[in-house]
Parts: sequence; structure tokens; C-alpha cells
Amino acid sequence: MNYTWRVVGLVKKNELDHPNTVVNVRWQKIGTDDDGNVGYFEGATPFVLDPSANNFIAYEDLTEETLLSWVQPVVVNDYEEHVNERIQFMIDQELLEAGVVEETELPWSS
Repeated sequence: MNYTWRVVGLVKKNELDHPNTVVNVRWQKIGTDDDGNVGYFEGATPFVLDPSANNFIAYEDLTEETLLSWVQPVVVNDYEEHVNERIQFMIDQELLEAGVVEETELPWSS
């Protein structure tokens, strides 16, 4: 399975001396199997501003890579296993539904 990530939204608010502080990132992890079948999981990860940290990044300087570097370390262990299982489940369901033949599509239906 090949995985890719993307940010699909975020929540920002004014915190202390930092306008437009990102407090929540909505993301997707997309899995593509060897046959090209695709499934995804969408999650949301909250963040709390640490006023003592000297590494604040202004909103206009944020990149998708930066936001994903905050999210991905949170999606680990059992949570990552759950995410990957849901992606595989989505692919399996789509494959199962693709093979369903309705009554009007049976070989002898007119």
C-alpha cells in the first residue's frame, strides 16, 4: 500500500499575541494499493499554543508540509493501525460493491 497525506482544512483563532493561530488541522491519509484502488481516512488533530515556545510560525508562512509535520507524529501506533485498517476497509468495500450485479443487469435480463 502506498500512502500519501494532505491537509483538507484547518481551524484558526487569535491566541494571546498571535493572530490566526492554527488550533486544529483536518487531514486525509490516502492509500493506493498495487492495483490502483484508493481508500482514505479523514481525521482532525487539535493543537494548543505553547506561549513559552519560540518557534511560532506566522499563518501566512505555513505550508502543507509544515502542518503535516505536526499531524503525522500524532498518528502513530494503535491510531495509525486503525487509520490504515479503515483505508483498507474502504478499498475492500468498493471492490465488493463493484462486483454486485443488479437484477436488471443479469445476463438473461432484457
